[in-house]
Amino acid sequence: MYKKILVPLDGSPLAETILPHAQALAKSEGAEIVLLRVAADPAAEFAFSDPALAANFVQQMESETSQYMSDVQARAASNGARVSTIVREGPIAETILAVADEIQADVIAMSTHGRSGMRRWLLGSIADRVVNHSRVPVMLVRPQS
Repeated sequence: MYKKILVPLDGSPLAETILPHAQALAKSEGAEIVLLRVAADPAAEFAFSDPALAANFVQQMESETSQYMSDVQARAASNGARVSTIVREGPIAETILAVADEIQADVIAMSTHGRSGMRRWLLGSIADRVVNHSRVPVMLVRPQS
């Protein structure tokens, strides 16, 4: 039933708590796990007055993101699952949804950060936006605190 499982990650251990669930689903279905990292917006370089400093910042972020994705890919593939990675830039929820459409994902699997109250109002909920606008099922896991 599931051939591609899209797993958005933000670089946090909290987001990675979805991985065992995605691995189990991939193993039972013979599916591929596609890890997605929506990287920092390069517009951040305009926050710097020195263009060389801005370029260095963007290069460092790209390098860290690449290393992070390689590490997570290796861990996710440790049980024999097929795992690929995608790195994109843009608005997080919208980019997750666009990539899900682009790769024809059968399910999006992600962790929630469990924000509530003022923090949720200020920061929004990526998971809410994905659930409410996704064309495919979304599997949400709320990590144990």
